[in-house]
Amino acid sequence: MIEFNVQTLAFFVLTVFILGGGLGVVTTRNLMHAALYLILSLFGVAGFFVLLSAPFLAAVQVLVYIGAIAILLIFAVMLTRSLTNIRNIVNEQWWLSALVGAGLFILLVAGVLLPVWGANSAFASQQVSEVVASTTDLGVALVDGNQYVLPFEVASLLLTAAMIGAIVIARDE
Repeated sequence: MIEFNVQTLAFFVLTVFILGGGLGVVTTRNLMHAALYLILSLFGVAGFFVLLSAPFLAAVQVLVYIGAIAILLIFAVMLTRSLTNIRNIVNEQWWLSALVGAGLFILLVAGVLLPVWGANSAFASQQVSEVVASTTDLGVALVDGNQYVLPFEVASLLLTAAMIGAIVIARDE
């Protein structure tokens, strides 16, 4: 049974923030409103980190991701010449994307619920409790040459190439 206390209430409120913000991002046609909905959703994720007693990750979520949305707004205004000349394009394959989205949602729900309430739940909780890493371990893993430095650098190069491509496309129009 669910125990109703302050953490449970905060969990449900933050869940509404995350799901409502995500729904707002995919349903709005205004770029600025979509960015604000994304900020709301990321704020809810930061709240989840606070509930999980991970204040460092909550601070990183707010400073890095929500700060990145402010940069996104600046580039959106700078790179789009006119937001009023947007044509209404009808996507004929909306049903396929809705089907794929529903399938991924079911897969994610099964991936979260089965290890917790499945047949091997005692074994799964025992395995999770043994693997605990600190923030120092995460930082070392990201910059150590034998661990995740290569994917980290590839992601930074990919984002740089995407930004340069967006600027080139905006200049050509």
